[in-house]
Amino acid sequence: MSDAGRPTRLATVSWVTYDLANTIFALGVVGLYFSDWLISENHPDSYLALVQAAAAAVVIFLAPWVGARSDVLGRRVPTLIATTVIAVAATAALATGPAWVTLLMLWAAVVAVNTGSVVYDALLVDVSTEQTRGKVSGYGVGVGYVGSFIGLGLGSLALDVLDWGYEGAFRLIAVAFLVFALPAFFFVRERPGVADAELPTVQDIVVRLIRSWRAARDYDGVVPFLVGRFFYTDAINTLIGGFLAIFVIDELGLDRGFFMTLLAIAITAAVVGGLGSGRFIEVHGPLRVLRFVLVMWMVAIAAGVVAAVTGFTEVAWVIGPVGGLALGATWSADRVVMIRVSPPRRLGEFYGLYATVGRFATILGPLVWALIVDGLSLPRTAAMGALIGFIAIGWTILGGVDDSLREWASGDQLIPRATPS
Repeated sequence: MSDAGRPTRLATVSWVTYDLANTIFALGVVGLYFSDWLISENHPDSYLALVQAAAAAVVIFLAPWVGARSDVLGRRVPTLIATTVIAVAATAALATGPAWVTLLMLWAAVVAVNTGSVVYDALLVDVSTEQTRGKVSGYGVGVGYVGSFIGLGLGSLALDVLDWGYEGAFRLIAVAFLVFALPAFFFVRERPGVADAELPTVQDIVVRLIRSWRAARDYDGVVPFLVGRFFYTDAINTLIGGFLAIFVIDELGLDRGFFMTLLAIAITAAVVGGLGSGRFIEVHGPLRVLRFVLVMWMVAIAAGVVAAVTGFTEVAWVIGPVGGLALGATWSADRVVMIRVSPPRRLGEFYGLYATVGRFATILGPLVWALIVDGLSLPRTAAMGALIGFIAIGWTILGGVDDSLREWASGDQLIPRATPS
């Protein structure tokens, strides 16, 4: 923060740049090349499902504890640094040794990235004002998806030009992840922590999780929003967690080149969606924008189902622009809704619940996919249909949430920690 209490431009740019770094991993590793590695090694869909579920099971308990500690300490950047270094190291080790090593490394990377996201999202209040929050969030998402192009480009360079194989692709992506994350480590300035608050310990994880959910019930809109978020993130995270790549390449019978083109279109649309949605969020409110883009998600997924059922694969091109626009706008609006309904004093703690919900959805979504495809031997179109149903449920629940600006009571305001003399 600047001396006047307002965020500096350098801090805001550094925060936005980290979103780019994070997306290099999310789309470059999980969204495409890990799934492509699975297919090349003839491994089943359930491998990816189990890794995602196992990672989510850890984040469910870890995220609220990390968020609560960050509220008390007022120090989120050190946690962001630690989780990023772990994720980078694990990503660099992918595709080395036997399959179980790669699966373990992906698990570690996903746990680290999603734990770090708790403190990263909460840092939004330190790099923006109430008036610019939607815009800055949109910049983060929009610029962040430029990282997808970098991730795709580095992977293609390693695989198709340099012939380094998947091991080289993952290492290049890991280096890029670290490079673009560095500015946030040095230039984001944080607010003080909460005065006279108890610092949670590791032993308190389950107790704190229960306590956080009980506290959330005292604030109108928090629990309904988180429940609705569970359903739509279940579908979205399943798709961008690698299963869309498997669907397009294996179910539609299209090659990696087609999918990369489709993904490039989707990423371009996501950049537009992220950058463009900020203004809509400010004018119409984050919740209204969020519910609209969930309808776009259902249209995009339905297009994929139609392409598979009819064999008219050209319909799959709808997934790119429509799904991409929806993806960018979803995360821009989503985290602003969380800030709107959360009291400042508990922002990190409730972002822990926010992350927990997303991770729990990441357990259910891939497991439902694996059950439908590998357990019941049904086509992947049935799994895609289930994802549409999840989004529809989330859209309905969000209809009961009020995201209007609140006047928080004094006990819910942020009370700075005393600085030692």
